[in-house]
Amino acid sequence: MGLRWIYESPPYWDADKSRIVAGVGPGIFDPGLVDQIEGTLLANDWWRVVQDDVTVGYGWMDTTWGDAEILLAVQPAARGQGVGTFILDRLEHEARGRGIHYLYNAVPGTHPSHDEVTAWLQARKFTASEDGQLLRAVVQPQTRQAG
Repeated sequence: MGLRWIYESPPYWDADKSRIVAGVGPGIFDPGLVDQIEGTLLANDWWRVVQDDVTVGYGWMDTTWGDAEILLAVQPAARGQGVGTFILDRLEHEARGRGIHYLYNAVPGTHPSHDEVTAWLQARKFTASEDGQLLRAVVQPQTRQAG
């Protein structure tokens, strides 16, 4: 597959984000996230996923109080090829390195594939919380005891 995970520092709204993130259609992402002008500096952490020099997906993380909200976006032609799982695994790795306790995602009721996306996340150890978010604990590496 040959996927590359590239941290954007600083992240800007660009044509690839318009194509992949905003291009998924209404009801999936918050309009405040996707209604951007090209070149706008973005908040939070963004990573781009590149395959054969083409951007095929994005991971996004907003860290608050030891937890992190995450979003994933995969271009339609790359879906079903493991890109989403790659993004999720890399986001967990990033969170682990920051000492994050939980990853969470809220699949909006307006998402056209709400049940499928929820089932996909639940198959990857996310569980529903009381407020409707899907949570997954970030497993921290075990430290060896001296002695």
